[in-house]
Amino acid sequence: MTGVKRHFPRLRQAVLDLEHRLAALALVRRGRDLELMHRAMGFATLSLVTLAPLLIVIAAADPLGGGGFASWLVDGMGLSGRSARILADIISPPVKVIGTTSVWGGLLLAVFGISFAGSVQNGYERIWGLPPGPWHRVWRQATWLAMMSAYLYQEVLTGHEFHGWPRITLSATTGALFFWWSQHFLLGGQLHWRNLLPGALATMVGLGGLRVFSYLVFAPLIVDNALSYGTVGIVLVVESWLTGVGFVVYGGAMFGRWFCDHHWLSQGH
Repeated sequence: MTGVKRHFPRLRQAVLDLEHRLAALALVRRGRDLELMHRAMGFATLSLVTLAPLLIVIAAADPLGGGGFASWLVDGMGLSGRSARILADIISPPVKVIGTTSVWGGLLLAVFGISFAGSVQNGYERIWGLPPGPWHRVWRQATWLAMMSAYLYQEVLTGHEFHGWPRITLSATTGALFFWWSQHFLLGGQLHWRNLLPGALATMVGLGGLRVFSYLVFAPLIVDNALSYGTVGIVLVVESWLTGVGFVVYGGAMFGRWFCDHHWLSQGH
């Protein structure tokens, strides 16, 4: 009996460790069920085909001279020096893009952008196990698209004004707030704000890591691909980076759901 009592704490700790490992396995299983990599690749494709043209038009209408879409992309990827110049030279908006874009063309670009927002909304719904929102809630997708454009725009502007830790702090704060609000808004307020906070924080941590990875890997890769493959090589690098962004956006929300289920006192769900 004494021996059993002596080994009981070890047994209890072993059970707790096993439970912790099983929770980690649940996260991996959830990513597989969600087809996380497949969704990330879809995110990248839609970004390049439907979202980028709209952002090019918005950036070209920039009243404060933020530098156009190329500057948005350079800032998002964390590029500088030669790699930034190469990307800016290849991916530059037309000088008269606003003047040559018809009203119907602008509306078509907006519709394409909304389809991208709908894809993000569907991803969040799948992650949280919620039914798809009704079609008449498309106004939420349009509003989210406008807010996302404003978020990207201010990221570029603050990048010109702030550097070092002030920029990192401001970018992390605004990003966490945006992704926190994004889940709550696109999901129609069906989940408590508190449940969505871990996912927003995880998303920003992931984007920070992606930015470092981009600086170390994608920046020299852009230079090499520009010399070897030209424009096609640059587009492939951008597509790879967008895939990483999609992986982080969905993966961050998925981590938040997992964290709530296993380590967070869930409320409102």
